[in-house]
Amino acid sequence: MKKKWLAGWHAGRYTRWLAGLLGLGLLLFLTDLLFPFRVAPRYSTLVEAADGSVLHAFLNADDKWRLYTELDEINPTLRKTLIFKEDKWFYYHPGVNPAAVIRALFNNTASGRRTSGASTITMQVVRLLEPRPRTYASKFIELFRAFQLEAHYSKDEILQLYVNLVPYGSNIEGIKSASLLYLGKPPELLSLAEVTALTIIPNRPTSLRPDGVNKRLIAERNRWLRRFDGLFDRQTIDDALNEPLTARRREAPKAAPHLAIRLRGEHPGVPILKTTLQRSRQTAIEQLTRNYSGRLRFQNIRNAAVFVLNNQTMTVEAYVGSADFSDSTDGGQVDGIRAIRSPGSTLKPLLFATAFEKGMLTPKSVLYDVPTNFSGFEPENFDKLFHGKVTVEFALANSLNVPAVQVLSKMGTNALVEKLKKAEFQTVKKQSGRLGLSLILGGCGVTLEELTTLFAAFGNEGRFEKPQFLRDKRSNAVAELVSPEATYLITQILTQVTRPDLPNNYAYTYHLPRIAWKTGTSYGKKDAWSIGYNGRYTVGVWVGNFSGEGVPELNGANIATPLLFDVFNTIDYNAPANWYQQPDGLSKRLVCAESGQVPSEFCTHRIEDYQLTGISSTLPCQHRKRVWLDLKKRFTYCTYCMPADGSVREEWAPNDPPELISWFENRHISYEKIPPHNPACTRVFGNTRSLLISYPVDGSTYRLNRREQNRLSLSCQAGNDVAKVYWYLNDKLLQAAAPGEPVFCLPPAGKVKISCADDKGRHTDSYVTVIYE
Repeated sequence: MKKKWLAGWHAGRYTRWLAGLLGLGLLLFLTDLLFPFRVAPRYSTLVEAADGSVLHAFLNADDKWRLYTELDEINPTLRKTLIFKEDKWFYYHPGVNPAAVIRALFNNTASGRRTSGASTITMQVVRLLEPRPRTYASKFIELFRAFQLEAHYSKDEILQLYVNLVPYGSNIEGIKSASLLYLGKPPELLSLAEVTALTIIPNRPTSLRPDGVNKRLIAERNRWLRRFDGLFDRQTIDDALNEPLTARRREAPKAAPHLAIRLRGEHPGVPILKTTLQRSRQTAIEQLTRNYSGRLRFQNIRNAAVFVLNNQTMTVEAYVGSADFSDSTDGGQVDGIRAIRSPGSTLKPLLFATAFEKGMLTPKSVLYDVPTNFSGFEPENFDKLFHGKVTVEFALANSLNVPAVQVLSKMGTNALVEKLKKAEFQTVKKQSGRLGLSLILGGCGVTLEELTTLFAAFGNEGRFEKPQFLRDKRSNAVAELVSPEATYLITQILTQVTRPDLPNNYAYTYHLPRIAWKTGTSYGKKDAWSIGYNGRYTVGVWVGNFSGEGVPELNGANIATPLLFDVFNTIDYNAPANWYQQPDGLSKRLVCAESGQVPSEFCTHRIEDYQLTGISSTLPCQHRKRVWLDLKKRFTYCTYCMPADGSVREEWAPNDPPELISWFENRHISYEKIPPHNPACTRVFGNTRSLLISYPVDGSTYRLNRREQNRLSLSCQAGNDVAKVYWYLNDKLLQAAAPGEPVFCLPPAGKVKISCADDKGRHTDSYVTVIYE
């Protein structure tokens, strides 16, 4: 009976113990749910270069240097030293060391004061995360929080938290902060002597703070090193005892400030931003840009920005947002790589590449660089000169404006805008509904980053990919922006060295690696651009003033290109001579030298040109035409008035457009003229293509001063065969004149119809509004 009772009693005791444990566990679980321990320390932002070295560091939101230490940065020496010094049983207890608690409680009770603590590393982490008054109540809360921390985090994660939060006095917290700011190196490179010094500073952060002399710190360090006997071998300890200590407070790293600020804003809360910047390259180009900008200051040009892309990986290797971040005279803190500026002529390669792949043009196609009015828009070249007939490759290599506007007018602005949208030009996307022909001459907003990325697409045979700033963020899609064939033609043109946008001191670039490049200068000479690329790199350079002040000497060729060449000589000196190979979709053909079109029977001068097989236009050349003349070659006949005999066929006559003939006439340049048409012919031609009213512009409004008797100027562009034109004002004859002769009129107020007819019966109209003031 007694044995049964005892057995029942024991069974009941075990059941009560089990129930108690389950109840305690349930209580702890519910308490953990009700009072969760939120571990969310606010770290400083650290920006690293591609090799892992620190480029830039920021204070955290509490104005503290709390740099995040990764697990792999806690080397074995640091781990062993910390655990030996702070908590030898760290890997064995559940967050609280019972033996240490009992010992501390006994000692403190016996002495009547606090003589020793029982804090484990886990409990120290709790105290650092949730500071409380040093009371017994606070200690019990710390014990509970320590159990919570151990339940949710691994030992290595808890040690990592301790390493990140341990205070070093002033506003420095964490081993990594102390290592960089006191020793100038990351924690994984610390020696035993340096590790020991850093682990003891938190015990007496005021008296042991590094000051350059460090006598007290060295003495305390050596005292602890001698206690490590058995933890490390004797020789290692002896070497550490003899190692000097050059610890002192250093400035936080501040390289690549513009990119660092940008990335911190784009990735809030990320403690370490691992960039693709090449540290040595970034440092060299920062210095290069600062020195070059300094040499331009006497010309009142105060700033520059440089953006370097690796074409093979599309990673950003250098990012210099201004000549000097600390310079307040011209907004040194402005990020010139993201600043919206006018692109000048830098979009012309994309325009002509688009025209190539649409089959509109080939490199030898002829355009007309003459004064032309595009519905009120009259572009001029940079040098105020015109060149008459030019090829596409000449127009692009010389950055001529009128041919570019001529091509955009025929192609349509929307075609170029869509390309720019595809290339992620953000401001163009916003402005797309308002952009006109001035777009190709800089009438839009772009950034240096956008332009450089666009030219990187040329460097990658037409494939567009957004730049990569962070090492672990490569997820960009690749899209074909321009066909490889059109890209190859553009690259060949932009590689020419017989061009006007070479800097004046080009001779010093003898060893420059082979590159293709394009310059640009914005209206008002506020922005100078030079963008270059080869198979390895694309470099974008902007030079100017962030204030927007224009400078007469500012231009892409002589101001921006020298810096571009300097950068290429720095990053790609003695580069391999490999160049782009001609794509299979390109072939060569003979074209007429006069027009760049497929030769007709009368084209005697033929030259070789590229063509996009199956795409380039195959229309035959029409630069000359057959005409019938009288025997004395005084006038021409049409089929309507040609006599049965007494006429002769002239093999060919020029078929030039009116704008070119008008330029010939105004410049007194001799050209082959077609004799006037038979005056006895009454035939009326309905063709209006060879007669254009260049001024006044159709649809425009003109303000005239009645007191000063301002008159409205009339001018037209007529065909080669026109001898006289007739001007009409509201359908009333005003005056007969030669095609190039200036005519003036005093129109009535309101809407006015102005008409022009030539001696062939062709006519055209222009409607304008006149307001008198």
